[in-house]
Amino acid sequence: MALGLVFPSFMQIHQPLSLCSFNSSTVRKTVLARNSNGQEPSSTGSIAVKEKKAFPGKPEADVVVIGSGIAGLCCAGLLARYGQDVLVLESHDLPGGAAHSFEIKGYKFDSGPSLFSGFQSRGPQANPLAQVLDALGVSLPCVKYDSWMVYIPEGEFLSRIGPTEFFKDLEKYGTPNAVQEWKKLLDAILPMSAAAMALPPLSIRGDFGVLSTAAARYAPSLLKSFVQMGPQGALGATKLLRPFSEVIDSLELKDPFIRNWVDLLSFLLSGVKTNGILSAEMVYMFAEWYKPGSCLEYPLHGTGAVVDALVQGMKKFGGRLSLGSHVEKIVIENDRASGVKLRSGQFVRAKKAVISNASMWDTLKLLPKEVVPKSYLDRVNTTPQCESFMHLHLGFDAEGIREDLGIHHIVVNDWERGVDADQNVVLISIPSVLSPDLAPPGKHVLHAYLPGTEPFGLWEGLDRRSTEYKNLKAERSEVMWRAVERAIGAGFSRDKCEVKLVGTPLTHQRFLRRNRGTYGPAIEAGKNSFPGHSTPIPQLYCCGDSTFPGIGVPAVAASGAIVANSLVSVSQHSQLLDAIGI
Repeated sequence: MALGLVFPSFMQIHQPLSLCSFNSSTVRKTVLARNSNGQEPSSTGSIAVKEKKAFPGKPEADVVVIGSGIAGLCCAGLLARYGQDVLVLESHDLPGGAAHSFEIKGYKFDSGPSLFSGFQSRGPQANPLAQVLDALGVSLPCVKYDSWMVYIPEGEFLSRIGPTEFFKDLEKYGTPNAVQEWKKLLDAILPMSAAAMALPPLSIRGDFGVLSTAAARYAPSLLKSFVQMGPQGALGATKLLRPFSEVIDSLELKDPFIRNWVDLLSFLLSGVKTNGILSAEMVYMFAEWYKPGSCLEYPLHGTGAVVDALVQGMKKFGGRLSLGSHVEKIVIENDRASGVKLRSGQFVRAKKAVISNASMWDTLKLLPKEVVPKSYLDRVNTTPQCESFMHLHLGFDAEGIREDLGIHHIVVNDWERGVDADQNVVLISIPSVLSPDLAPPGKHVLHAYLPGTEPFGLWEGLDRRSTEYKNLKAERSEVMWRAVERAIGAGFSRDKCEVKLVGTPLTHQRFLRRNRGTYGPAIEAGKNSFPGHSTPIPQLYCCGDSTFPGIGVPAVAASGAIVANSLVSVSQHSQLLDAIGI
């Protein structure tokens, strides 16, 4: 989830993170110019970007994409590769949306996802983002590692991925039957992965052409996977589109530590516990993490390198990106989306389609009220939202800090409250451990956050310049400070941090242009499904975490690809699949 895991899945329903050049020398200046004492600028408005007076290039394209998040860039990149004239309009002065990076005093911070796997995978079973990067012909150098630190009420341990590494932790923290129950779980779900991975995400499109690009093309491999699984495995695979809690219950797993641990994994992946996540998504995660030779990957030069690679790939095929171009409304002519109007007043025509990478709620705000059907309006307005985030970005001296620090740390304060309770789970990333160029020499850069659990209602209506807001910031960020102190240990001091930035739900709302600072739709598996990509308005499409497959890096990459595929012929789509070997 907020950790931004990357793994293959067209079925995943849930899942949390630079311009042009793709190299370590890229300097990202940002409008996230919060003062180093943790205060935010006092300017008003959703985002402190001065819009350009002159629009670069021709003010039209075949397809106009609103927003340069991962989904928007994946969609635009593939459309450009398909030969479409594509223009991405971004309100911020940096691309990437929730996955953008920003720099302050020589420290380069990730703003969102930070834990990845599967970047280097290729072929039919590769994750959606890896498939898009492959299609665009761009590489993403990564550092491999295999563990993260976990701090739980019972103690702390270094968690390693792999088929047997977890046994020692189960023996220490679980019941006498814990190891046996874990083996039982792996034996039941790992065989399902063959069926779950048989259909590549990049083969999906939003029309009947999917029968050719997906169903017919991959039917043999899907059938083969079911045969290899045998009757019991095939029966288990029928649960892939049901909540994962049903799999756990059917196996009669009793060990409290295992159930808590799987809830935590589910939450890290999707923002919900096992009763809200699709079994398919968990099966993918287990297949990626609990097989021989498993590893995690962090992109060299930070998460911003992912955005750089997507922008580079899009531009290589002629796609355009305009920063500081705030879309004020989607223009409807003859009952069709014909383009967008910028805050500057300029009209940008879209000859074939407008694609919104904004959330469903923010997209609705861009549309004239009279063109929106009541049924669509009601669906958007009644869709529940995930809560928001608290962020803590720190830059500090590495002197006196232990050398085996590790990049990732997860702190759980209380199992009884549930991993999705507010102020309970803190995620910490120290990427300079693996990519030292993210901080000045001899320094570390750190991002700690409360992932999608901070209630927006606590902050709603507050003046960001008020004493009340500043006091609430100090109060609600304390749990992150304590988690950081626990993770780093002796040698760390708050007072010695050279950069201290505290982000709140209002920060999230303001700089990421997220309605109520939300993480995305709170749609639980088995109860409802994410919307498709078309809208009631012809030539208007949506991609991103408000659409199928859902929230998170792999899901939004897949959503962008699906929209791009749907706008070209089946023949072009098939040729692309052939070209990248899937």
